[in-house]
Amino acid sequence: MPADFDAERAEAFAGQLVGTITNAATSIMISLGHRVGLFDAMAALPPSRSEALAASAGLSERYVREWLAVMVTSRIVDYQPEVQTYSLPVEHAAFLTRAAAPNNIAVTSQFVGVAASVEEQMIERFVSGDGLHYDHFLRFHEVMAEDSYQTTVMSLTDNILPIVSGLIERLEDGIDVVDVACGGGRALLKMAEAFPNSTFTGIDLCEDAFAEARVQAIKDGMDNLSFKTLDLSTVATLGAFDLVTGFDAVHDQKDPLGLVKTIYNSLNEGGVFLMQDIGGSRDLVTNMENPLAPLLFTISLMHCTPISIGQGGPGLGTMWGVETAQEFLAEAGFADVQMHRLPHDQVNAYFVARR
Repeated sequence: MPADFDAERAEAFAGQLVGTITNAATSIMISLGHRVGLFDAMAALPPSRSEALAASAGLSERYVREWLAVMVTSRIVDYQPEVQTYSLPVEHAAFLTRAAAPNNIAVTSQFVGVAASVEEQMIERFVSGDGLHYDHFLRFHEVMAEDSYQTTVMSLTDNILPIVSGLIERLEDGIDVVDVACGGGRALLKMAEAFPNSTFTGIDLCEDAFAEARVQAIKDGMDNLSFKTLDLSTVATLGAFDLVTGFDAVHDQKDPLGLVKTIYNSLNEGGVFLMQDIGGSRDLVTNMENPLAPLLFTISLMHCTPISIGQGGPGLGTMWGVETAQEFLAEAGFADVQMHRLPHDQVNAYFVARR
């Protein structure tokens, strides 16, 4: 041991690592419980034995019992050993059930599994410097759509769109809207239903991302909503629109600055670009106080950065920073840019850029 070895610091760090590994394991089990509906089932039941919970959820009792052991030892689920019953405290259900949305943190826990699904590929990329493509990932579009539904879709008409003065009234009267990198298309479904006089177009690189939304729009008779597949880096304009939206879309593009310039070229005079993107900083030290920073940097490393590189892009990463976003908007030609932080969303910043 070196003479200046701090045994107390070393012991504290070892304890920190044990906690990190334990919490990572718990996070995966939270994701599993969410996906198979166990938290929802527990919230609807009185204290119950594993057999009753498994029957209620339609699952195998043996696996449910082992999952419950993780939840009990993680202090997420209460256990009554005298009668061998399990219960989910209402205070915990408030952050773990579908009924708790938009506060269902179990949705976010799924990103750990998404990141882990490409660990082998990323080991190779650390050597080669190559990127990834969307088809390398298990469930990315599904998880992203569910997460976006909580942070974006549920708050769209009440909290997000109103930050643009007069926008709700314009949408009610009827304007042309395009959503770039629209992903699962749920925001478009919400807007198209809420504002039938406006016309909406969704654009994404991956057709499978919005396939379900396209079917839903046809089923619901939404003739004011359409989708198309397009590599956004190949065009200088998307047409002529009054509103362009981009929800967590710009930073992992092949050409982020080029996309912002394309958006500027696609706006009618007086048009608005409403951009939601990660509200971190490009300054590493600034992010030290952000409790979500390790998760966001992990998503950056395991998804956003290699996805951009895989398209031939710069690999800005998830934490490209609000500073970079503001610089790109200015360079594209937007002279009037306002940044907002919304109470319901701890992760993102919202930019209103007017042409």
